[in-house]
Amino acid sequence: MTLERLQTNDRMSQAVIHNDTVYLAGQVALSAPGASVADQTRAILAQIDDLLAAAGTDKSKAITATIWLCNMDDFAEMNTVWDEWSKGGNAPCRAAVESPRLAAPQFTVEIGLIAAR
Repeated sequence: MTLERLQTNDRMSQAVIHNDTVYLAGQVALSAPGASVADQTRAILAQIDDLLAAAGTDKSKAITATIWLCNMDDFAEMNTVWDEWSKGGNAPCRAAVESPRLAAPQFTVEIGLIAAR
């Protein structure tokens, strides 16, 4: 069994590739901490695009996504950005859940994704 790890340190990898499947760690808006839910979602989806490209794939091959929101009242705002990003008939299976706390208080959205390569 061969695993390829991207952006790895002792704690975690941002992506792990096993066979033809790419598993992404939960992504937070590193370039937009404390920003609006829409801006954090945009930043996260850009990070996801970059990680998928580094793994040799793209969002059209997304299989499943999990979205964590600190407050489900932000669901519509996040969906506005998500819907623009996932256009084209390739939307993955998806779950969105409320989690009152993420890794740090400045992050209000986190997205994990699995894609084919």
